[in-house]
Amino acid sequence: MSEFDPFVADWISYVRNPRYTLVEKCLKIGQVLEFPDLKISEYVQKLNLLGKGLRDSVSDVKNPTYLISMLNEYIFDTLGFEGDSDDYYNPRNNFLNVVIDKRSGIPITLSIIYIELASHIGLDLRPVGFPAHFLVKYSEEMILDPFNKGRLLDIDDLQEILDRSYGSGVEFVPGYLNEIEPEKILIRIARNLKSSYNQSFNYTLAMRCINMVLDLVPNSPEEIRDKGILQSRLLQNDVAIRSLNKYLELAPEADDVDDILDLIRSIKEKSSQ
Repeated sequence: MSEFDPFVADWISYVRNPRYTLVEKCLKIGQVLEFPDLKISEYVQKLNLLGKGLRDSVSDVKNPTYLISMLNEYIFDTLGFEGDSDDYYNPRNNFLNVVIDKRSGIPITLSIIYIELASHIGLDLRPVGFPAHFLVKYSEEMILDPFNKGRLLDIDDLQEILDRSYGSGVEFVPGYLNEIEPEKILIRIARNLKSSYNQSFNYTLAMRCINMVLDLVPNSPEEIRDKGILQSRLLQNDVAIRSLNKYLELAPEADDVDDILDLIRSIKEKSSQ
């Protein structure tokens, strides 16, 4: 479903290479979309130096509570990282290089940095793809929120996040705290960026984000639908209809089926005029 784009081809080749870490793959997103001259190795080295600073400041105590306390003090007090509440939806908050430089970001990028620095003191933290708000966990014992200075969360806090994001209709279930796979982290970042670029009418980069996801998940109904909608906005009527019909094949019971059928009819009417 995705036409050839050399930038996306470069991205997918990089992402599928097991030599590269999650941090490197996240940096690659920025290189493919907005920072073609980005030197990934330089930002890996920056994080390594930050990690060395943390390691030098921590005693030999291996207690995880102590280590998390020292991690939080170093990242949020010493280095000054923080959640960017004022400009949360700025697409640049999804780019790891920008977040490293300006030391503020959104939950997903701050969590990646948090996990990476924790590894330098032997702390094995795991990413949690919690709905609407990326989190981190230590074993199954502690749920941490890097967007809010590494705050330790309980069940009530997690339900509050859901209520704030979705209203009162979504109840917390333990499965929301499952570890998320690296590839799904990359997909989540690409989808964040797709939404930001659509809102700013940057359809070229929005389409690139869609194709980045489709190269990882070729039959994603959401991406195929969004691609068809975007193609219709770009007046690519024939391919838009094909994409939208493919979406209907993949998701015949979706809530927006009637809306998509109306859009297909509208595209055909405009094409015949």
